[in-house]
Amino acid sequence: MSVKSQQLQIRVTPRQKAALKRSAASAGLDVSTWVLARVLPSEIDRFRDLLRSLEVDANRRFALAELNDFLHALAPIEFSTALTETSLDKLSPMLQNYVAAMVELAASQKKLAPPSWVRDIPPLERPHFATSLKSVRPYLLQVSPIPFKRRNIFIDASIGARV
Repeated sequence: MSVKSQQLQIRVTPRQKAALKRSAASAGLDVSTWVLARVLPSEIDRFRDLLRSLEVDANRRFALAELNDFLHALAPIEFSTALTETSLDKLSPMLQNYVAAMVELAASQKKLAPPSWVRDIPPLERPHFATSLKSVRPYLLQVSPIPFKRRNIFIDASIGARV
């Protein structure tokens, strides 16, 4: 954790200040720590939030894009910390494999070993293609990133692209 060496002052009403103090106290934190945790959540919390958002059909496409951006932006030391513990039990096997493949691809790009939990997710039994157009499938078989191919998921993405 980095040393706090800067100060930020915000203006609030007495009522807002009292509400902030109550919320922080009920969480067992000082006001600064409580506010920072809300505004700048830890990488572990952010990863868990992204996984929870994948549980909702309406958010899935955006959540996958956000997850990709999140994984891509993590520094190697943050990557290892943020992804150590996770539970994908509430996700379908396809989404579990999609997330695992995204994590494996990001780990490879960062020249890191993927977290051990990705090995616990068995690959899909049947191929999943990003499109129903059969004419595109040979192309997807060719260009899909290796972690996705190993998990029987065929998409069109290159390194650094959203998968």
